[in-house]
Amino acid sequence: MLRVTSINVNGIRAAAKKGLIPWLEKHNADIVCLQEIKVSDPDLVNELRNPLDYRGFFCHAEKKGYSGVGIYTRQDVPVATGMGCNEFDAEGRLIRARWKDLTVISAYLPSGSSSEERQAAKFRFLDKFGPWIDAMMEDHEKTGHNYIICGDWNIAHKEIDLKNWKGNLKNSGFTPEERAWMSDVFDRRGFVDVFRKLNPEPDQYTWWSNRGQAWAKNVGWRIDYQIATPGIAEKAVATSIYKDERFSDHAPLTIDYDVKLQASI
Repeated sequence: MLRVTSINVNGIRAAAKKGLIPWLEKHNADIVCLQEIKVSDPDLVNELRNPLDYRGFFCHAEKKGYSGVGIYTRQDVPVATGMGCNEFDAEGRLIRARWKDLTVISAYLPSGSSSEERQAAKFRFLDKFGPWIDAMMEDHEKTGHNYIICGDWNIAHKEIDLKNWKGNLKNSGFTPEERAWMSDVFDRRGFVDVFRKLNPEPDQYTWWSNRGQAWAKNVGWRIDYQIATPGIAEKAVATSIYKDERFSDHAPLTIDYDVKLQASI
């Protein structure tokens, strides 16, 4: 069994202070994808770089205390960062690790909620990201190699994916353009929303605003995903959103796949 967990930590050092590492020890995921680590490489202490028996790989933003992604695995595997786009690669938004039959990506898509300029940047990112993931599907169809894209996509796909959908129809993260782009990922590009494949129920969220009583009232958004090529998506057998403890404003999303992780090539 392969257990993959994704979590936006909203600062890896802050999440560690809230008990993330002891939870990871109990949780026993094989691969952990981290987003918004908010730490520069010189400031990443070894207890967070290689916790427990994990080997950590990271892509840091050039701007200090901003963005950044990482992957914890128990194996030393080839990794690559970015997608060949200077604007967004400098923000530390993508890292991928490759095994023999599987590549896992930790992705942190831009938020557009702070300004019109950042929303415009978000659309520029999606324009670059689409062809990049197209190449993964082409490789999957040609070779059978599977891909799982984990992370904070900063988009709620459908009305079921956020509590107050009527009040957010014009807001970043639920605009018609963003939702159509997500639909295209599934309908035309052929990727699978693995969580929704296993759990069609409402009120399943992964992020809650710090305003008001959003957490207490479960007024949330499902913006964290594991999106996979069909081959491995069919092997998904269980999923969970962990809410017993809070390490950040996001909850860890875990999916178990009935596959054996083979050594890297």
